[in-house]
Order: sequence, then structure tokens, then C-alpha cells
Amino acid sequence: MKGIAEFEAAVAAANLPGAVALITDSKETRYIKAFGKADAVADVPMREDTRFQIASMTKALTSTAVLQLVERGKLDLDAPVGSILPELAEPQVLDGFDESGTAILRPARADVTLRHLLLHTSGCGYTFMDADLLRHAMAAGKMAPGKRASLDLPLLFDPGTKWQYGTGIDWAGLAVEAVTGMALGDWFEREITGPLGMTQTRFSAEWDAGEAQVHVREADGGFKTQGMVLGGGEFHNGGGGLSSTASDYARFLRMILRGGELDGVRVLSPEMARLAREDALPEHLSAGEMTTAIPSFATAFNPIPGQRGGWTLGGYLVNTETGPAGRAPGSLHWAGIFNCFYWIDTDRDLAGVILAQIAPFADPGALDAFAALERMACANA
Repeated sequence: MKGIAEFEAAVAAANLPGAVALITDSKETRYIKAFGKADAVADVPMREDTRFQIASMTKALTSTAVLQLVERGKLDLDAPVGSILPELAEPQVLDGFDESGTAILRPARADVTLRHLLLHTSGCGYTFMDADLLRHAMAAGKMAPGKRASLDLPLLFDPGTKWQYGTGIDWAGLAVEAVTGMALGDWFEREITGPLGMTQTRFSAEWDAGEAQVHVREADGGFKTQGMVLGGGEFHNGGGGLSSTASDYARFLRMILRGGELDGVRVLSPEMARLAREDALPEHLSAGEMTTAIPSFATAFNPIPGQRGGWTLGGYLVNTETGPAGRAPGSLHWAGIFNCFYWIDTDRDLAGVILAQIAPFADPGALDAFAALERMACANA
């Protein structure tokens, strides 16, 4: 394969504790390799089948579950979602703070719909990205990771008026649970991960020593680990709670490349698979730019600078022009908070994933390695 030496040099230069990289087409894996350590402190080697906390890469599976239920008539993309999720029936918008520091709230001027939740146009935000929401959440005591109450925050804007990445797909996962009577992970096992043979993809309440640990860089150039487990909270977090392996997630990516089917098993109908891939964001809005209120957790980042970003009902950012590392217009991509990244280029019948576990998000070395992986894949298309 052309470009392997350049890619592996980029991984070495990134100074990551460890990573697993994979390229696939719609039929098979073309390249996979493990680098470094799963735990750089305990000297645990990385393996090709090491499990990672994939965080927001969960969103694509949750969005797939929603589309399955839309097709079956159990969910409606455009009905007010408050009939299913009473907490969103009368949403309030955060409109600043008064002189005493108390949050000013007002009723939202539109209902929240499932479409809003999937497209990140609902107004539901992330505290780590928005200073005002962070301030309000801290004052209200709603910062506890993994707690269901952490979602019960006001909107940042009226539904449908802006794009801002947030907890909308966490709420969409709760809608799946409400209409199926099943835990989200159980629905995944029955309808997505089970049929696709994704045996290592699940919500994990505990994290074993042999799995990839979350690292942070030390001032001396070394690493320390932190014991954050995203899948171990009070509920199955549809926006970021799954763990998986590169090969497992590649099976999901192949299903998308193949229009909703893999190995004779259909997860999405052709029509729903098309909806999952198409830009559904209103043209006057642009997706992708990430702000930060907690730089130690996530740095500000724009994955497609200089172009409008679309967003799909399947949970993907869409580049509307050629991507920075060469992906075709209309390609799908997203990431996980601990520097896990993937893309799907349907024009070239290619997808790739690189998994790392280091904070904060948008680590420059990890981004360089991801771009090098994509360039290698494009060179061999």
C-alpha cells in the first residue's frame, strides 16, 4: 500500500501513547495496525483488538436506531418530542444572567422535534463548549458526569434557528428507550451491533486494565492516566457512552458504505440509509465548528475550515467541498472526545478510523495522524 511509511512517520511524530488505525472499503479491511501502548504508565501494549471509549462516535449508532424507529412508525421526525420526553415539552431558553448572577430564562418560541435533536439545531448544548451553560449548570448542581439530571438544562437558542453541537442525540437515545421500552444498549444489541457482528461494542460500566486508558500529557513529555469511564453512568448515553474496537466500528462503517446492509443483514432500508447520508441541515446554517469552555477537556476546533458544513440525520458532519486531506465532497465524518476520528467517503468506497485515548480533544498530533491516514487511503483508492 502506497503511503504507509509517511503515515507511520506521522503517528510516530504525533507522540501519542498509543493508537489503532484502520482503512476499509465496502468489502474488507485494507489496512490495520496497532501502535504504542494501551496504557503508557503501566506499559500495556496496544493490540489491534484493544477496546477504546469511542465517545461521540456513539452518535451515529443512536441516530441509526432513531431512523429504524421512524421507518417502523414508532417515532416522528417532525412532531413535538415533548409528547415522548416530557422534560422537553415546555423548554426554556437561557437568555443571560441578571445583576445578581441568576440565570434569565424564557419560554422557547418553538417546539423541539426529533429532527432538531438529530441535527443539533434544538438548542441543547454541551457545558464544556459554552461558558454560559457551564455557569448555569454549576450553579444548579448539574455537572455530575453520567447523571441523568445533567441533561436537564435550558436551551441555548430557539429550536431550528442555529447549529450548535450538544446533547440532542443523548435526548434522542432517551426517545428510543421511551418508545421501545428497552435500554438503548439492548436495542443496539438486537437491531444494530448484534446483527452486524459488532461483538466488542457496548456500554461499559467498568474498564479493565488491558483496555485503552485515557491519558493526559505531563510537562516533562510523559503521560499520566485518568480513570474516566463514559459508559458507566445512570443511563445509556446515546451521545457518547459506547466503547468499541477499530475492527468492530469498521463493520458499522462498511454497512454505511453498502447502503444499510452488511453480509446479507439489512440494518437500514435503502431509503433510510440515503437519509442517513444526506445533508439535512438548512442551507443557511453551517455545522462543524467546535468552541470550548473547558480547554483541558476539549480545545476549539473546526474540522473543515473555510467551507460550509452540513449535518445528516444519521449523525455525521458533511464536507460540502473537498476535505482538507482529500476526501470527496459529500463525505461523512465525526469524532470522539478522546481523539478518536473516522470518515466515510462513499465516492471512493473508502472509510477509515483512528482510535486514540488522550485529552484534551483536538490533540494536534492525533489530528495530523488522522489526516495522514486519510491521505494514505486516498492515494490507494
